[in-house]
Amino acid sequence: MENQQEEVSSKRKLGLFDGVMLVMGSMIGSGIFIVSADIMRNLGSGYWLVVVWLITGVMTVAAAISYGELSAMFPKAGGQYTYLKETFGKMMGFLYGWGLFAVIQTGTIAAVAVAFGKFTAYLIPALNDAAPIFQSGSYKITWIQILAIGVILLLTYINTKGVEGGKLLQNLFTGSKIVALIGLIVLGFFLIKDSFWSENMSFGWDAFNNLNTDNSGSFLKTGWESISGMAIMGGIAAAMVGSVFSSVAWENVTFVSGEIENPKKNVVRSMVLGTTAVMVLYLLVNFVYLNALGRDAIAFAPNDRVAVTASEQIFGGTVGTYIIAILVMISTFGCVNGIVLAGSRVFQTMAKDGMFFKAAIENNKNGVPEKSLWMQGIWASVLCLSGQYGNLLDMISFVIVLFYMITVFGVIYLRFKKPDLERPYRTWLYPITPIVYLLIGAAFCGLLLIYKQQYTWPGLIIVLIGLPIYFLINKKETSESN
Repeated sequence: MENQQEEVSSKRKLGLFDGVMLVMGSMIGSGIFIVSADIMRNLGSGYWLVVVWLITGVMTVAAAISYGELSAMFPKAGGQYTYLKETFGKMMGFLYGWGLFAVIQTGTIAAVAVAFGKFTAYLIPALNDAAPIFQSGSYKITWIQILAIGVILLLTYINTKGVEGGKLLQNLFTGSKIVALIGLIVLGFFLIKDSFWSENMSFGWDAFNNLNTDNSGSFLKTGWESISGMAIMGGIAAAMVGSVFSSVAWENVTFVSGEIENPKKNVVRSMVLGTTAVMVLYLLVNFVYLNALGRDAIAFAPNDRVAVTASEQIFGGTVGTYIIAILVMISTFGCVNGIVLAGSRVFQTMAKDGMFFKAAIENNKNGVPEKSLWMQGIWASVLCLSGQYGNLLDMISFVIVLFYMITVFGVIYLRFKKPDLERPYRTWLYPITPIVYLLIGAAFCGLLLIYKQQYTWPGLIIVLIGLPIYFLINKKETSESN
């Protein structure tokens, strides 16, 4: 018994600071530097840009506060997978785990790694100019994709060497990007000579939509159309696809509960502190955009890289471009590391439950699930080569929010179903907090189903493909036990 306790305590190498860094590092990738362009095209006003980020912030923090209750009740590795399995049964847990491996975790790793490659190409133009390694019709493999795969495999390898290496890297890169973002925010107000703040706010609560394109697919700057009523609601939902995707992955800290000191307290603290800090940073970065750039400059920033355009206004042309390129490289590198570190723990937990490849169960001599890490890394690399990660990510904000909603509902469900279970932490302002999340989440998903179905069904179908796989695994398990 004593040896067992020693083994458990020796595994717990992540403190509260490490947890907060994992939450913030996993959340801040490339989204905050890009998605505000799409939000502005959908709603066309500084007021509405701020509103979208505020709604996303309230949503994210409300979910983190609600998850805290489950994290204290089930302080084991596997996090959200474990909560869903313990609350709603094995099938719900498996569908989440399947979605996580098929696209949510691995697709995010692929997309963020490719964003690292694209911004590296600012510093090394030869990456952009080089001919594709392979091309067949519209499909091609570029050096940027190869660099992205190199980053994924390098970080996977580093994480196979033990939690300490991954933790050190995470804290270093997350700390660097927080300092850099704060620097960008401060200088974004001090160094701007001509502020666009009043102009951007002059539209008040009037909303405009501009998704009109010419034959080549470029947006037309003259195509603003006034929108009202339900069209604004549809615009908010479409705009929130980007802000929600920029604000996910905070739950990654729950995946490594088995390696966190005092998980009953530190997991919830990490989630609430981390999500609140990130959402405040996001809001302030958007204030910088509204101060440095006019409406058209935000909405039609080249390749949606609003941060690059804003940085050029703050620091001057080439210098501004390089500063943001380096900041995004630091940000995306740290983000990939956090998601790589955390995801493999879920697949290991699933394997122990007979829901994933058995090889993923074993820890290596460094006490980490090496085979699970490599399976995740290899599939993420395949998604990099597919060129479809961008399309996949557009589809999964809906699915991620759906699973968040089911998990948050689990807090309320367990209060009724199992009121006597020990709850070391109880959701703050229960039941208001989970209900707020469920209402915003339901509105977001419902509006997408009505107005933007291309963002909903494909992701849902990917998850539902997991159903026959689940029944196949269960059938095999049943026949083996007989």
